[in-house]
Amino acid sequence: MAKIYDVIVIGAGAAGMTAALYALRNGKSVLILEEETIGGQIATSPRVENFPTHIEIAGQDFANEMFEQITHHGADFELEKVEKVEKEGDIFTVRTDYGTHESRTVIVANGVKHKHLRFAHEEDLTGHGISYCAICDGAFYAGQEVALVGDGNTALQYALLLANYCKRVYVYTLFDKFFGDESLVKALLNKDNIEWRPNTSLCEYIGETELEGFRYKEGGEVKEHRIKALFVAIGQIPDNKKYENLADLTKDGYFDADETCTTRTPGLFVAGDTRRKKVRQLTTAVCDGANAAMAANAYITTLA
Repeated sequence: MAKIYDVIVIGAGAAGMTAALYALRNGKSVLILEEETIGGQIATSPRVENFPTHIEIAGQDFANEMFEQITHHGADFELEKVEKVEKEGDIFTVRTDYGTHESRTVIVANGVKHKHLRFAHEEDLTGHGISYCAICDGAFYAGQEVALVGDGNTALQYALLLANYCKRVYVYTLFDKFFGDESLVKALLNKDNIEWRPNTSLCEYIGETELEGFRYKEGGEVKEHRIKALFVAIGQIPDNKKYENLADLTKDGYFDADETCTTRTPGLFVAGDTRRKKVRQLTTAVCDGANAAMAANAYITTLA
């Protein structure tokens, strides 16, 4: 007879591993399912300096420490891709590309993926000049010139943040307008050290292991910008449609759940960047993981 877990956590990022830790510390059996690698987005960060307790730590080391902690406390782990989650009675069935698992509760902490420009060497350059989070990595370039591509609210906020400590910020947009809040656009245009370059299209990175710059098209002409840092803020992609039979989604695909991390299905919880929220950071992911696990623990007691 197959084992029925108390909690199945989908996603081994900061939110998922924190949820596992809190469930384990409450005496629950836990299985974590991850389709790629442990750590999520934080694993690609060369340095983490904004998490309490660590002055500085590599993102991959941070992820490894979390994984060591939860396995020490008894978490099971499988590298499998979740394809569907169903519920019958009080039991969830999680179907993956390798088989099925059963549990009393499920916590979805599958995060989001940043949209990429999909140029050659992008993966190798991530964390070595290319970043998707100005809040995480911007301070590393204090006093330097940086570039940013994007035209929405996130891009506007990142540009303004970077302008606080970078010598100059070059903002590249595909069109001659921004698609964000008017107040942010006005603030950006009033910043002396932000240079807006509209009607441009990036087409190639320069550098294979360290970013040396990029090439872009402007008015049909290919130009080159030599620079050591590029922040890419062209959007994020949640992968939640497979769960819409059990949870409500926002129009842009995030789980429509608040800080309680609950959904319309009793026993199904969501945590981290995968749900609607204003701030997506390592600390808020950890917070969600704790909230979701505590809610799952409380729900399980109602089944006894």
